[in-house]
Amino acid sequence: MRIVQISPGSGDNFYCENCLRDAALVKALRRAGHDVLMVPLYLPLQTDKGEPISNAPLFFGGVNVYLQQKFALFRKTPRWIDKLFDSRRLLAWAGRKAGMTSTKDLGETTISMLEGEDGRQVKELDRFVDWLLTEEQGTSVVCLSNILLAGLARRIKDRLGVPVVCLLQDEDGFLDSLSGAHAEQAWEIVRRRARDFDAFVAVSDYFAQTMRERLDVNEDQVHVARMGIDRDAYAPAEPGPAVPTIGFLSRMCPGRGLDTLVDAFLQIKKHEKLGATRLRISGGRSQADEPFLAQLRGKLAAAGALEDVDFLDAFDPDAKLEFLKSLSVLSVPEPAPVAYGLYVLEALAMGVPVVEPAIGCFPETIELAGGGVLYEPNTADKLAETLTPLLLDSEAARRLGAEGREGLSRSFDITKTAAALIQTYEQIVDRASEGNHG
Repeated sequence: MRIVQISPGSGDNFYCENCLRDAALVKALRRAGHDVLMVPLYLPLQTDKGEPISNAPLFFGGVNVYLQQKFALFRKTPRWIDKLFDSRRLLAWAGRKAGMTSTKDLGETTISMLEGEDGRQVKELDRFVDWLLTEEQGTSVVCLSNILLAGLARRIKDRLGVPVVCLLQDEDGFLDSLSGAHAEQAWEIVRRRARDFDAFVAVSDYFAQTMRERLDVNEDQVHVARMGIDRDAYAPAEPGPAVPTIGFLSRMCPGRGLDTLVDAFLQIKKHEKLGATRLRISGGRSQADEPFLAQLRGKLAAAGALEDVDFLDAFDPDAKLEFLKSLSVLSVPEPAPVAYGLYVLEALAMGVPVVEPAIGCFPETIELAGGGVLYEPNTADKLAETLTPLLLDSEAARRLGAEGREGLSRSFDITKTAAALIQTYEQIVDRASEGNHG
């Protein structure tokens, strides 16, 4: 098949599960012999050991999207001016500022992008679809990375005449985080624009059911291709760390539960046998996260534990593997349900057990793969209580991690994910073809 994969980039500034998922899928689909054109939006996509995964120019550059939202003049500027704002250096600077946009601006821009041809970025949309037409060359299906790109679907379908599919992963959290009026309006638009898609593909059973209800679509429109990874790209450390070490791998921001893990860590260090326990934190951050991290450092310093915590800057593939090798256990205590925890799969692939709250996708993941322990309620006290046995018994922790690594082959293999996705695409293309002939 010829597939166009449209994916927003994070600019390499933090551990973006959406970007990493899309890159892994594209590589797996290409290995299976499919022709995949990957198109980045907003900011450059993360690279794999310095090699770009995308084979297309960037569209909807983040700076241009902002300028066109705020100032009518930039909705009419010629392309040579817009190109100045799409420079990699300027976009890299904008990526580091991610999260600095006001809540009002973020809500208004989200709504405008969702409105597509009726939004303020229609100039960008037309340029993008014009380019797609020149690259079309027998495209079978166009896949949008998430429902926040729903404003693109109608124009793409009308002009390319091919099925459009949408992947689903944690969009509910972003939309719910908008200010009240903007959140309500955004959800109304998303539900309306959902009719422009031929199908949706969720990364977990949990999220498929969540979005069936929130998008108000028929059950048979939402498929599941459980996201996997390439287990062979990971090699467990032998032996494990000499000192009990807890790891955190996600963006270092308030919404990922890092503050809960720090509180649990400080409790654990009071245990008579775990005073030497270390905490290692990776996953990147934006400038907007710095005040939060300063507060955590202050709390750790006040408890005399700051020297036992590593805030790591590098999280490129090689640095990430070295980080995972250094852990006894990994925990990202998400405060709200999530669709898919890539960090869980990456830890298990390295033979590192995980401890996660019993919410969202985590019960499903641990039931299928093993390798982890769930806890509830989702509090620092309960997290500390659940982590402690694994830190005290390194052999038990390693056995649990090995179980998880083995379990990945059954249910979370990226090759199987790609095959499931292709099967879904083929059904959608056949149905569209039958409809056209009818």
